[in-house]
Amino acid sequence: MEHYLDNSATTQVLRPVAERALELMVEEYGNPSSLHTRGFRARQRVEEARALVAQRLGAQAEEITFTSGGTEANNLALFGAAQARKRLGNKIVTTAAEHDSVLNPCRELEKLGFDVVYVKPDSSGHLPPEALAAAIDQNTILVSCMLVNNETGAIFPVEEAARAIRRSKAPALLHVDAVQAFGKLPFTVKKLGADLLTLSGHKLHAPKGVGALYIRTGVVLPNFIDGGAQERGKRGGTENVASIVGLATAMEQACSTIDQRVERLTAMRDKLIGEILKIDRSRLNGHPTQRLPGNASFCFQGVEGESLLLMLDLKGISASSGSACTSGSLDPSHVLLAIGLPHEVAHGSLRLSFGDYNTMEDIDYIIETLPPIIERLRSMSPLWDAIQQGRVNYDQYTEQ
Repeated sequence: MEHYLDNSATTQVLRPVAERALELMVEEYGNPSSLHTRGFRARQRVEEARALVAQRLGAQAEEITFTSGGTEANNLALFGAAQARKRLGNKIVTTAAEHDSVLNPCRELEKLGFDVVYVKPDSSGHLPPEALAAAIDQNTILVSCMLVNNETGAIFPVEEAARAIRRSKAPALLHVDAVQAFGKLPFTVKKLGADLLTLSGHKLHAPKGVGALYIRTGVVLPNFIDGGAQERGKRGGTENVASIVGLATAMEQACSTIDQRVERLTAMRDKLIGEILKIDRSRLNGHPTQRLPGNASFCFQGVEGESLLLMLDLKGISASSGSACTSGSLDPSHVLLAIGLPHEVAHGSLRLSFGDYNTMEDIDYIIETLPPIIERLRSMSPLWDAIQQGRVNYDQYTEQ
């Protein structure tokens, strides 16, 4: 039996969402830009979906631009905001724990002459609001801060960032990467104070290849992709009607069941954390309480993360050691390094994340299966021998 515990990487599409998307592909296959009846019906489906997405964010329909996913939306927000506001200043503030789809554009913007400040989380994975506020000044044109960290599940102080921008009187826009948060944390763009906000469908049981960028009315960004007049001229190319409708359908489902989901996932998370931390020399990554309901991230001394994932896979458990977008790299997680963990500890990371299709049976199975695997891997580890013999000591990193 498979136990899928990697929902922060991607989620299983909900059956009603898949059925609705299939119906659109088979029956409403017209081009939304065409002037005939079939094209008009496709256009109606796109605009109905846009209105639903906007409603669930507390936004207006005209503030929603559909994209191919979170990575594209993040790129559009960062490069677009920097280009649009470069005459007002030169400084961009972000965090050292952002997803690579934010960090890599920021590095490119540095090459273009922008001054980028990377604020580090504390040792618990929490981002101190005062550290973020201290980095914002009147030369700041953009602040990009994720709402929930994709690896540790830590909730970042986005609302405090918005207040800091107002206090500083900086000409800065606030961009929020909410990819991991939607459907698990209640929020609106107004409550967050966001000028730009990113969503991705496949993180919330919608199809892959679709996302959205909220652009607050009054914020002017350059066109993203030149071509046709789609998405009000900002993003040329025929719209992915089926996936756009799938995104809206999944968002409706996520919002209608959010209270039950949070309660269920929190109970699963807390049981898992309580039992796994009984393993000797283990640590919880991320804040113990200010974290996503469906996320638990750990490090185990004397264990190599890739070997751990392979052995879990043999037992039918799908998990990850960090972001799926960096799984091809042998380097430890940049998020774990940013919170001060040494390479030797960060290499032993495990992220378990659950969603709508998980049950307490999955949690019980991982609780039963993981400890013997850790024990076996440690029995083959020279690093664990050194830890046991007192030649190296990482205990300060497991004391939270």
